[in-house]
Amino acid sequence: MTTLPGETGAGNVPAGHPDDGGPSAVHVRGLVKTYSGVRAVNGIDLDIRRGEIFALLGPNGAGKTTTVEILEGYRTRDSGEVAVLGYDPRPVDEVIGLVGLEEKRNSRVNKLSGGQQRRLDVAIALAGNPELLFLDEPTTGFDPSARREAWEVIKDLAALGKTVLLTTHYMDEAQYLADRVAVISAGRIVAEGDPATLGNRELARARIRYRVPDGAAPPPGLAGPTAADGFTEFSPGDVTVALHQLTGWALDHQISLDGLEVSRPTLEDVYLALTGADDGALTGADDSASKGGTA
Repeated sequence: MTTLPGETGAGNVPAGHPDDGGPSAVHVRGLVKTYSGVRAVNGIDLDIRRGEIFALLGPNGAGKTTTVEILEGYRTRDSGEVAVLGYDPRPVDEVIGLVGLEEKRNSRVNKLSGGQQRRLDVAIALAGNPELLFLDEPTTGFDPSARREAWEVIKDLAALGKTVLLTTHYMDEAQYLADRVAVISAGRIVAEGDPATLGNRELARARIRYRVPDGAAPPPGLAGPTAADGFTEFSPGDVTVALHQLTGWALDHQISLDGLEVSRPTLEDVYLALTGADDGALTGADDSASKGGTA
C-alpha cells in the first residue's frame, strides 16, 4: 500500500491542471511508458475524483502496475502529463535530496546521527495524514474472511474522504468497492465507468437458467441449449414475459424448476469480453515484479 499526503506536495503543478484544491485527485493525459521498444502504457487518460474508490483492472502485462508506479513517483514516464493531488509526482530520491540525505540513501535508521534522523523525520512527514492511497492487489492471498474485513477497512477510509486507487484481479472486489472502474488492455484504457454499467452491462439481455426433472422436456419456445448438468439457459427478448410463460407452464404441469435464476452479464463477463483473454482465473502477478511500498 502506498500513501500520498494531502497537505504537503512536492514537484511542479502542470500548466492547465487542477491545483491542490481542485476536484481531481489524479489527472493523467497521454501517459506513455516504453520498455525495450514495447509500449507498456500507450497513451492513457485518467481522471480520478477526490473521495472516490477507483479500480484499475486488466490482465497480466496490461500496464496496471507501471501506471500506478508512475503515479507514485517510483517510475519515470516517457511522455504525457500527470498531476497527483495537483502535483507532478517527484521521485523518492528527490525527496531524500530535499532533506540532504543522498549519501545515506541505503543506510539503516539506527546508523544515522541524531541530526540525520531529524532530517529523516521531515521526509517521513511528507507521507502523513494521507489523502490518496494506492492499493495494489491488497487482498491477494487472503482467506475469504480476511478479504471481507479488508474491504470494510477500505470502505471506511473512503467514508473519511480518502481517495483510493485500487488494482485487483478479483472482480467481486472491484464490484463491491469501486465507485468507478477502468479496464486497461495492451497499455490502453478500453472501458471506464460505473461497475454496474461498464460495457453497457445494464443493457445486455438477461439470461434465464433452470432445470426440469428427469424425463420432462423444456417448454417449446422457452428452451435453449441444455448443459451437461441438466440446466437449460436462454436469453429472451422480454424477460418478464418469458418468466411469466415459463412459471405458468411449470405450474400448469406441476413441474418444479430447480435452480431457476435470472441474471445479466457479470463484471467478470464484461471484463473478459473487453480484454479478450482468460486472465488465469483472474489472479496472479501483474506487469511488474516491483510492488508499491510506502512513500
